[in-house]
Amino acid sequence: MGNKAFVIHVEPKSRGRADRALRDAQARLEEAVGLTAAIHLDVVVAEVAPLARPTPATLLGQGKVEEIATLAREHEPDVIIVNAHLTPVQQRNLETAWKSKVLDRTAVILEIFGERAATREGTLQVELAHLNYQRSRLVRSWTHLERQRGGFGFLGGPGESQIESDRRLIAERIVRIKKDLEKVKRTRALGRSARKKVPFPVVALVGYTNAGKSTLFNRLTESEVLAKDLLFATLDPTMRGVKLPKGTRIILSDTVGFISDLPTELVAAFRATLEEVLEADVIAHVRDAAHEETAAQKADVLKVLEELGVPDDRPILEVLNKIDLLEPEQAKGLLDHNGRGGAVAVSALSGAGVADLLAAFETRVTRGNITATLKLDATDGSALAFAYRHAQVLERKDRAGKISLSLRIHPDDLGRFESKFSRKITIEQGVVGES
Repeated sequence: MGNKAFVIHVEPKSRGRADRALRDAQARLEEAVGLTAAIHLDVVVAEVAPLARPTPATLLGQGKVEEIATLAREHEPDVIIVNAHLTPVQQRNLETAWKSKVLDRTAVILEIFGERAATREGTLQVELAHLNYQRSRLVRSWTHLERQRGGFGFLGGPGESQIESDRRLIAERIVRIKKDLEKVKRTRALGRSARKKVPFPVVALVGYTNAGKSTLFNRLTESEVLAKDLLFATLDPTMRGVKLPKGTRIILSDTVGFISDLPTELVAAFRATLEEVLEADVIAHVRDAAHEETAAQKADVLKVLEELGVPDDRPILEVLNKIDLLEPEQAKGLLDHNGRGGAVAVSALSGAGVADLLAAFETRVTRGNITATLKLDATDGSALAFAYRHAQVLERKDRAGKISLSLRIHPDDLGRFESKFSRKITIEQGVVGES
């Protein structure tokens, strides 16, 4: 059996009716239990703590603090998770009152990310988030639990070296990490530039954590990305090429899952990773259609996309996943209406609806475009620049001072090109990908 944990979800009584309807306290508690399980803790007590008004010293009122202290004496938990954001003073006071290690929501999420980050970039991003969070904390001595694998030492054991014990070292480390991340950003920018020269549209899968993005990604790309029934199973972006039904090729990107009240440290730290979403031609919002909180999860994801600065006009396709968990009649009804109303129902597990999804990707990335062949002199830089700026260059051939471009372009832009430049243009009839 793992280390024992309490999970206490703090639910403000002033929360508005509309928000309560979207996400009730019990659902928030269950999510917090899921986060706790993701760091290998055995939850022995889980309860909601209503909060009329925050107490500066402990967040919770004195009565609730004493009630939990009594439970702690009875069960002797190794750690108590408070599903809220605690100040350093509140965290220290609760540890004193409960005689147990206390972690808040941000610390738990950071611990999960610390375990799951697999690439150099992901590790740097998570460490930066951890240091920014820890910089605001007093020097601490985590001596309650033996060190878990991975993570950042919130659950560390005796004798562990403490980077947070010296703020100067933290500051120096933050500077180094930011420099390394800038190199990562430049590398990713070069990668995007290279993809634009072989300009396959990018479709980014986004969604609430555990919505089934990685399972769907594996189904669409025949890959073996880690896909488990765990919160935050995927932390590092993965990209694969996919050929759509009519021949259009795209790059499919699997991204980190979103969650309500995502720590601000992580939003900033993961911006480099999430730039793939900002650059995507189409965003596929994967939703767990069978989850009782699916509407609230949708709102959370859209909020994060807004915070990231995703333009309002960016095409977003809703993907209603996990329909295999719905009643058969309900699943059939969704499948029968696939493609209508901007949503496609699928089961990443069984493959139902996947053909409809691929067709929907094709419709959105082509947007009625046609293919055209453009021939121009190699010295005609302005025409070449216009082509790259307003069309997708599928193929380029340079021969004897001439350039031949195979383009995917909207008819309106093609008309603008013809009026701006007198060049020989051969238009292939039909929608992109048709043969």
